[in-house]
Parts: sequence; structure tokens; C-alpha cells
Amino acid sequence: MSGSDDLRVFCAIDTRDIDVAVSIADEVREHVRGVKLGLEFFGTYGPNGVRRFLDAGLSVFLDLKFFDIPNTVSGAVAAVAQCQPAMITVHAAGGSDMMKAAVDSNQEEAAKLGMDPPLLLGVTVLTSFGAKDLASAGVVGTVDDQVLRLAALSEASGLDGVVCSAHELGRLRAGCDASFKLIVPGIRPRGVESNDQKRIVTPSEAIQAGADFLVVGRPITQAANRSQAAKDISSEVQEALGF
Repeated sequence: MSGSDDLRVFCAIDTRDIDVAVSIADEVREHVRGVKLGLEFFGTYGPNGVRRFLDAGLSVFLDLKFFDIPNTVSGAVAAVAQCQPAMITVHAAGGSDMMKAAVDSNQEEAAKLGMDPPLLLGVTVLTSFGAKDLASAGVVGTVDDQVLRLAALSEASGLDGVVCSAHELGRLRAGCDASFKLIVPGIRPRGVESNDQKRIVTPSEAIQAGADFLVVGRPITQAANRSQAAKDISSEVQEALGF
């Protein structure tokens, strides 16, 4: 059942210890779609570290949030596409030209490798950001306004979906094509501390609001029984989906 298409949860593994990362992945593999690896892990182990999970039959969401000039992001996307992840992220705030360059590079590299291209996702507003954070960065309007602007730009630029909080899901689902994927981090089951996340919801709330995939980190990785925690969250998701 590992990596089953029926599963909607990616377990976020944020560590520089590859043995711990692989151990966590092995504990939860029966209950999640795959694992999300970020800058901390990739900066330490690079593509070889990613292959440890792929060789074990796990789907990988490579969350590197590229944000640079179009040519640089194009090259970066081509490089990580060779790792054959399921998903890659870029910052939507990088603009349309940057995102279009990423899309072209992603498709071209996948064609060379004879594989389906990874889903290319735009990061809208980080779930650790609130209204005051945006204002201090010079962004005019609410968090919702900025997410909607960046999601519309991402879709128009050819991206496959966006990363957003569940609080924007209703308006995004109504305004975007049904095929446009909505990936939601900041998921916290009831009774679990929010930590540094400000815009959070439960797994069932996110699915009912229209999320396609959920990203769950510490509620699984810091649980006393990781396998059971992952199973409980995925069961809640399946129940929300009506399965």
C-alpha cells in the first residue's frame, strides 16, 4: 500500500540525519502517499539522499521553493527533475516569467528521461506568515488576497497547482480549474500543538474544504508511535473523502 494513489498525506521529514529520515519513512510508509523533503535534507545529501527514498519505493515531494531569475530556476528545476520526484516547488512570488521557465524546463527534462513530469507547484504565502508579516514585507492587502493573486498567476503561468493554507481553499477551489492541485501544509490534528504555524486546520477540515494533498510533519514525526499517528491521520482523511 506504500505510495498508494488512494492516500493523500505526505509526511514532512525535516532532519539532517539520513538514517533517522529513512527510519521515519519506513515506519509510516504504509499510511502515507510519500515523504516531503526540504532544504535542510537536500542541502545535506542532495540527489543521492533523495534516491534512498525512491529506491525504497517511496514517492518524494521535493520542497525546495526555488526563487531566482528565470534562467537560474530553469536550470535548478532541470537538475532536480532528474531525481524523479513526484512534486517540485517554486515561489510564485518569483513572477510569471520565472514560473514559465520552470514549466518549460520541467517538461523538457521529463521528456529527455522518458517520464511524466513532476507536478510543479507554486508556493503562495508560507503558513508561518500572518497579516503583520506580509505588511512588514510591503505586501498590500490580506493574506487571502495575496494567496489568491499568486495562485491565479501560478495557474496562468502553467503550474500544476499551489501550496496554500486551508483557509484559502474555498476561494481557490471556486476560482481555479478542477485539475489545479491544492496542497496544504500546516495540518494539525485536534489536541496537537500548533508550534510555529499560524494558519492551521485539522486533516478532515482541509479535505472537506477541497485540498488534494496534505503535508503533515511534527504530528507524525514527533509522535510516540509514528505509524499509528500516520494511520490515524490518513484514516481521518479517508473518512472525510467518504471512503
